[in-house]
Amino acid sequence: MDQHTLSDTPLILKTYELYKLFYDYLALFPKKDKYSLGVRCELYLLNTLELFIAASTATKDKKLTTLQQANIKFDTLKILIRLTKDIKALDTKKYIVLQERIQEIGKMLGGWQRSLI
Repeated sequence: MDQHTLSDTPLILKTYELYKLFYDYLALFPKKDKYSLGVRCELYLLNTLELFIAASTATKDKKLTTLQQANIKFDTLKILIRLTKDIKALDTKKYIVLQERIQEIGKMLGGWQRSLI
């Protein structure tokens, strides 16, 4: 995906950037957490990104359904990220950085969904 396409859809760009950040943090996870909870978070983040891309190209009648699916994945991701902090796989400072970005993406997602209703 080229940078021009990403910049056309801010939500996709923000999620792409969140993935890059999480990817860097994943390398710091303890081994036992990296290949279980860490990989699960990574998959939910990639699935969410995929659904955002699908929604951006979907017909108007399918956009909302796709965004609702993305919202479920994203809500699960938020819980899993919180869990990484609670089990100390991720330190509080890094968690806060992720959480700020997650909140921003969540607001953008909510706005996009509301615009379709």
